[in-house]
Amino acid sequence: MRKVLVVDDEPHIRTVLRGYLKADGFEVVEAADGEAALQLVRCDPPDLVLLDVMLPGIDGLEVLRRLRTMSDAYVILVTARAEEVDKLVGLGVGADDYVTKPFSPREVIARVKAVLRRDRGGRAGEEAVLRFRGLSIDLAAREVQSDGASVALSSLEFDLLAALAGAPGRVFSRAQLLERVWGYDFYGDERVVDVHIRSLRSRLGDPAAEPRLIATVRGVGYKFVGSPR
Repeated sequence: MRKVLVVDDEPHIRTVLRGYLKADGFEVVEAADGEAALQLVRCDPPDLVLLDVMLPGIDGLEVLRRLRTMSDAYVILVTARAEEVDKLVGLGVGADDYVTKPFSPREVIARVKAVLRRDRGGRAGEEAVLRFRGLSIDLAAREVQSDGASVALSSLEFDLLAALAGAPGRVFSRAQLLERVWGYDFYGDERVVDVHIRSLRSRLGDPAAEPRLIATVRGVGYKFVGSPR
């Protein structure tokens, strides 16, 4: 039974999510604030955390930063603020996905299941390390090096890079990347792919105007253009 930690200061939201998660066979633990959530992670590590951004005391993003020092649990941020900058900040510190309030509980469950289907390790049949000029991607260790230096990526950013680099030269549409990386019928705007591509390019030092790794195919999507080594 997979364990989900629900962190929200609103009791009725915790109650609704607990009911839906338990109905789908998940074990559920709850916390109403950041300190309680971190204590639960230390004592009783979950497989996934549904983490509200707006918490009393320590906010959700700070909780996420601290959580990442002790756990590799999957994290879905829940936010009432739709501004893209909040989503980018959250995803940049290690979140695997986000949900914006108000949300459908069924959508949340679908995202939980999809995130838990991701494999933190390498997939069977894949080359263990993808090597390109100035870039190496260790699929099993989920580590990336650019020009010999380690690059810190969120879980979702790593999956996005691995999907593109696993098929060099192939053009992926946004819909194909959503299906391949997010792993479910996405309820939001396909441009969420563009947000993550921008973040990924920034971390890899790969400008969109002169790409050495990820190129934009106008009107279609993206492709990996790194030179094999």
